[in-house]
Amino acid sequence: QVQLVEYGGGLVQPGGSLRLSCVASGAINTLHMGWFRQAPGKEREFVAAMDWSNESRYADLVKGRFTISRDNTKNTVFLQLNSLDPEDMAVYFCAADDNWVRMVVWKSPAYWGQGTQVSVSS
Repeated sequence: QVQLVEYGGGLVQPGGSLRLSCVASGAINTLHMGWFRQAPGKEREFVAAMDWSNESRYADLVKGRFTISRDNTKNTVFLQLNSLDPEDMAVYFCAADDNWVRMVVWKSPAYWGQGTQVSVSS
């Protein structure tokens, strides 16, 4: 069982930046880590993922603006959000799985955090 806790959400103006962190309860070096988001009235959607070898994948909507990274020594994965738009406003969830297909194809990873709110407004 892996527990995930997200940090770093908040209110930012359009065009601004935020850095989200997700701390796992145990080692993540053999896990694939990801971020998803859910806006009000919408289904949860994939944002980004990084496999255990540091290969990353992004949703088209965030390519070039968001960056996923990880620090296995701290059991932490990050999501840098730049050039934020009101359309990016959502609850952002950290996720983990040892199965890459479950993470990026089925978009149904085994472990989830509770989420952190990102609000974008002037």
